[in-house]
Amino acid sequence: MLNPEKTKNPDNKKSQGGPRLLIKISLIALFAALTAAGAFIAIPVGPVPVVLQNLFALLAGLILGPLLGAAAVGLYLLAGILNFPVFAGGSGGIVRFAGPTGGYLPGYLLAAVVAGLIAGRPGGSGTPLPRLICAVAAGFLAVYVPGIAWLKISRNLSWTRAVLAGFVPFIIGDILKGIVAVLIAPRLRRTAADFLHG
Repeated sequence: MLNPEKTKNPDNKKSQGGPRLLIKISLIALFAALTAAGAFIAIPVGPVPVVLQNLFALLAGLILGPLLGAAAVGLYLLAGILNFPVFAGGSGGIVRFAGPTGGYLPGYLLAAVVAGLIAGRPGGSGTPLPRLICAVAAGFLAVYVPGIAWLKISRNLSWTRAVLAGFVPFIIGDILKGIVAVLIAPRLRRTAADFLHG
């Protein structure tokens, strides 16, 4: 004789699959939109402006995890490639990847993946604060790896000048953004886990 509880479980999982997928798609779209919105707050500092895109890309990985976070940033980058005005200063187009800030754009994707991998899956008993701080720091630094490298190549700079132009002016701003991320991420990670995993 079949156990009613056992026969009920597969149906429950199937019924939850549709809403869960819709929630994932909605969260991906939300963080893609937030990352795009961050581009409209740009403060010119030399060849690379100060923006909030890196903060939202980082939060995408911290809150959604590396896969969904990467999907959110990937959607944002795709929108820019398709000429939607979502890059810094309200610009768009694949040509932006050839400019001095072109390396920072894939850096956002890298940041979401790195931060998400270090922080781990949202939910559970929570992420220890030192681990969360490491995830935030590593995520921000991940933006600069391709960013500085491409700035050096595109502007024919020395490594020293590339770091001075493409990293040093943003240290204080990134520290402040990192503090914000560490403060808000734990609660948002718990909320996201409730939506994503039940």
